[in-house]
Amino acid sequence: MTRPTVSLIGVPTDIGAGHRGASMGPEALRVAQLAERLQRSGVAVIDRGNLHGPLNPWQPPEQGYRHLAEVATWNMAVHTAVRQELQAGRVPIMLGGDHCLAIGSISAVADHCRDQGRQLRVLWLDAHTDFNTATATPSGNIHGMPVACLCGTGPAELTGIGDHTPATTPDVFRQIGIRSVDAGEKRLVREAAMQVFDMRHIDEFGMKRTMEEALAGIDGNTHLHVSFDVDFLDPSIAPGVGTTVRGGPTYREAQLCMEMIADTGRLGSLDIVELNPAYDSRNRTAKVAVELVESLFGKSTLMR
Repeated sequence: MTRPTVSLIGVPTDIGAGHRGASMGPEALRVAQLAERLQRSGVAVIDRGNLHGPLNPWQPPEQGYRHLAEVATWNMAVHTAVRQELQAGRVPIMLGGDHCLAIGSISAVADHCRDQGRQLRVLWLDAHTDFNTATATPSGNIHGMPVACLCGTGPAELTGIGDHTPATTPDVFRQIGIRSVDAGEKRLVREAAMQVFDMRHIDEFGMKRTMEEALAGIDGNTHLHVSFDVDFLDPSIAPGVGTTVRGGPTYREAQLCMEMIADTGRLGSLDIVELNPAYDSRNRTAKVAVELVESLFGKSTLMR
């Protein structure tokens, strides 16, 4: 069986974030040799370069949203680019950029799944549930809202990206590594019946069982999308993010997570987001992220 070609799509913006610097994430991943390392593992890689969009105006929120028009413009560009790669039979890897960009990437994947008659499963690897709304958010930063927008809760400029509103439903998500949820957001997550495997679940049952539960029901007709927020990882191994939260998965737990995803053989698309080199040391966090992505594409520590 031939392996599909991977396409790298850089999206250099921190338009939805509360800190500057995620716009440098795509280049940091390239400096950490993401393409070369994947190629060494036998994966064909095309680097599509970077998308272009509006500069970050760094303004306060208006009616609960910061930079809404600019966020919508960036996400429409992401949607178009990801959709094109999927239609060409390639596996798009979106190099963020902040996590608001998942609105564009996942809406594109959802549209593709509808076109192909396939089931979508999204693994949301993150310290945060990102299910905020304009009324629940303390900041107005849209990188805390993408899951809500994808599920139809949010402004029309964001819920309407793609061919279908809502782009997805809460049941397609499995959120893993969660350990920081705003007070108003907790109620919204419960009401949506989102499947959340928080850090307490991982502590009690281990990463192996957690991933078995998160991957249950995946079959040959499933498109698996991984949305990897680098703050999923414990900041002791990944300090280069704008919103560090202590108590995340260890390096080995994260490797097992990625290896078990690879074992399914269903990975169809990937986001790597919230890498912020301004908070990093000698590109350490990008290197860790690249090592984990290698495992996601089938590199294992032992011969299996």
